[in-house]
Amino acid sequence: MSDTTCHMSISLDGFVAGPDQSRENPLGRRGLEVHSWHVGDPRATEADKIAAEWLMRPRGAYVMGRNMYGPIRGDWDEDWSGWWGAEPPYHAPVFVLTHHAHDPIEMEGGTTFHFVTEGFDAAYAAAREAAGDRGVDIAGGASTVRQALIADVIDELTLDIAPVLLGSGERLFDGVESFGFEPVEALHSPLTTHVRYRRVR
Repeated sequence: MSDTTCHMSISLDGFVAGPDQSRENPLGRRGLEVHSWHVGDPRATEADKIAAEWLMRPRGAYVMGRNMYGPIRGDWDEDWSGWWGAEPPYHAPVFVLTHHAHDPIEMEGGTTFHFVTEGFDAAYAAAREAAGDRGVDIAGGASTVRQALIADVIDELTLDIAPVLLGSGERLFDGVESFGFEPVEALHSPLTTHVRYRRVR
């Protein structure tokens, strides 16, 4: 599949992470609540399992923001290789948006983090080239997904809409003036409604 995809969990009031993100609390206060459907909640159903398979399907390359990659801001003043341990789940090149240059970091299992200082368009172009016909995923966070939506490069967008109100944090759609997608599939559980959208051509 050569399409560009994006899969995000989101609260009812439009946030993908809560306020006060930190090393100890990477999704912000209460941010984990929008992800309970795939992080071991016993109320998860077959619908959540299917959506988790959508989330984890292999892609040829990924684009993510530096805030998703880790908690370090500004200059790279300490070693950091992501939240995911020695073998991240990507198993493909990951292009990280940053204002501060860094040499690539090669991890176990085929993941290499590349750091792109020229902006979203450059990162996306590099990901497309690396992915070939295996497709690109816009991994997050909110700012990176907004840039992808504004650039109109996402072909398939999946939202896991959790019945949670976070009140503040990282909002997904701020500054996105149009939503050129139509729903093509919806799955429901007590923890979230999973809606898969396709871009309208």
